[in-house]
Amino acid sequence: MSTQAPPDGGAVELAIGGMTCASCAARIEKRLNRLDGVTATVNYATERARVARTGGVTTEDLVAAVEKAGYTARIPEPERADEDPLPPLRRRLLVSALLTVPVVLLAMAPALQFPAWQWVSLALATPVVVWGGLPFHRAAWTNLRHGAGTMDTLVSLGTGAASLWSVYALTFGSAGEIGMHDPFTFTAMRGDGGGSIYLEAAAGVTTFLLAGRYAEARAKRRAGAALRALLELGARDVSVLRDGGEQRVPVERLGVGDLFVVRPGERIATDGEVTDGSSAVDASMLTGESVPVEVGPGDAVVGATVNAGGRLVVRATRVGADTQLAAMARLVEEAQNGKAQVQRLADRVSAVFVPLVLGLAVLTLAAWLLLGGGTAGAFSAAVAVVIIACPCALGLATPTALLVGTGRGAQLGILIKGPEVLESTRRVDTVVLDKTGTVTTGRMTLVDVVAAPGEDPARVLRLAGAVEAASEHPVARAVAAAAAESGPLPAVEGFCSIGGLGVRGTVDGCAVVAGRPRMLTEDGARLTVLLERARADAQAAGRTVVAVGWDGAARGLLMVADSVKPTSAEAVRRLRGLGLHPVLLTGDNASVARAVATEVGIDDVVAEVLPQDKVDVVRRLQAEGRTVAMVGDGVNDAAALATADLGLALGTGTDIAIEAGDLTLVRGDLRAAADAVRLSRRTLATIKANLFWAFAYNVAALPLAAFGLLNPMIAGAAMAASSVFVVANSLRLRRFAPLAD
Repeated sequence: MSTQAPPDGGAVELAIGGMTCASCAARIEKRLNRLDGVTATVNYATERARVARTGGVTTEDLVAAVEKAGYTARIPEPERADEDPLPPLRRRLLVSALLTVPVVLLAMAPALQFPAWQWVSLALATPVVVWGGLPFHRAAWTNLRHGAGTMDTLVSLGTGAASLWSVYALTFGSAGEIGMHDPFTFTAMRGDGGGSIYLEAAAGVTTFLLAGRYAEARAKRRAGAALRALLELGARDVSVLRDGGEQRVPVERLGVGDLFVVRPGERIATDGEVTDGSSAVDASMLTGESVPVEVGPGDAVVGATVNAGGRLVVRATRVGADTQLAAMARLVEEAQNGKAQVQRLADRVSAVFVPLVLGLAVLTLAAWLLLGGGTAGAFSAAVAVVIIACPCALGLATPTALLVGTGRGAQLGILIKGPEVLESTRRVDTVVLDKTGTVTTGRMTLVDVVAAPGEDPARVLRLAGAVEAASEHPVARAVAAAAAESGPLPAVEGFCSIGGLGVRGTVDGCAVVAGRPRMLTEDGARLTVLLERARADAQAAGRTVVAVGWDGAARGLLMVADSVKPTSAEAVRRLRGLGLHPVLLTGDNASVARAVATEVGIDDVVAEVLPQDKVDVVRRLQAEGRTVAMVGDGVNDAAALATADLGLALGTGTDIAIEAGDLTLVRGDLRAAADAVRLSRRTLATIKANLFWAFAYNVAALPLAAFGLLNPMIAGAAMAASSVFVVANSLRLRRFAPLAD
């Protein structure tokens, strides 16, 4: 436990250690909530407990309660490199796999069974079961001491029973005879089964579940990456105006009231107010607004946004934890901690299954002894009961379906983060779509050229593109890129940028002006009736208008907009086909949002929202009883992605959005969202079918084993058959295909 504990009272966050499944989180949560004045939520994925407390409950009381439940708790601290749990788990998996392969080959291929092969198998399998399976045995012991049963209990019991019976058969039965061959057969054997060993089952189950535990640990380590990515988005250092000059200092040393300089291309260090200079600020990463915002003296700016134009001098108004970026980080953290706990299906049923199997095994042993069946026969029947209940297929049910489903998803550009995600896809009925970068391209492009009567549209674009090519403004870059498609642009002389208005320069002997219509008016060039009507129509459609003129006359208008992706309309139709109600959510203005929504076929639009408002919209929909999926790609979407029941992040977006989402759509094609929901639902259905048949095999065979109709070899064969079925059923997911275009 950390010595740097927060003050008692209020909310506190604890780092929890020792959890191995969702039922562990539920047990800790129940133990903490028994304390007076405590309301706790334990998140298994992030290994954190968020505790609200009143009265005299201290941090030490909370830690003690967690430790009484058999786990560890401490105040979170920065993780050291030597605390990474993956390397030791990876070593345990690799060593176990290397030792297990020859054991399985010797058991399944009688032709390879040389003299004393069974003793070699024992020597190879023992370290796998004892050392490789130590995490399962340790967790099973912890659960046993607290009267609970989980998957770890089943794994420990199953592998332990198979190993102990094998040692018994080798030592006291005929299995230890030199030259003995153990053919792989489903035929029932007479006698007490003392000639059969099950080392391959014990080692194989241990190794496979270690592989699943390793994959799970890797996924859990990424759970906190969203918050780290968000905090790393801001500037690292800043040029502060002090003592009559500029000093480059770390951003942590910036105080409220300090003046600092932001050059073109730099991130604004903190929230503040512009005191000198004018520029265009790209705030799309934080606000979702696709069009850069023109700022000048007196305008407010937000930390982590990018200065896309001229030099700015800004006075800091908020620093550190008070900035908008820090507030967004807190939103993501709270949303992650507030996610509903989803226990794994296998853990839910194993809590009932384990005591039933244990009770049946004890009853079987007692009944055989009381009825005079003999010690060997009684032990053989009892071991058969435990082995038939060994969770080989149960352990395979979820990971094999996930392995195949996620592998197929990766081929289609869909990344599923874990089994908890799948249950959400089944219940989702509403999908909230971010506009910028999700439904639209997120890039400004030229969409139309309107020339004045008698002017050539191509010449209007060429001259405007030439003078705009010297500017770094995103709208200017869009115009220049469109003009350059027709060939090299002419040179510009006397280039000049007027902050917040536009640019001017001489091209081919013409004094060209390009920018806001007001810039032409100030030069005495008025828009014609045709151009004025086109400007009004364009602005009503949410487009940015660039007026172009030269030699004192208005020559045309260029319409620039964030264009809709060509696949977005089809994607919306597919989402509707899955029974989902689409909602367009954006920080852009209402006219832009309505134009985009009409184009792609969405009726429900929420526009002009801040990142905090996006979270509120998601929560409002949830309060109405809807199960909400959120699709986004920007930093401004991260908190909403984490708050939604299902977060789908476009892989073409920011790292923070990708990490906050539950599903990642690598291609950036919105149609993949529909495929992701379909694949997730199909994978969940496969997992449920696997779990049903895994238990069906075992439960059907349990009475046979108890009545002595199955010796341990047959029990092992039945267990193997259930595993084959589960794997074969999971492999059907490889045939999943996206909907035809």
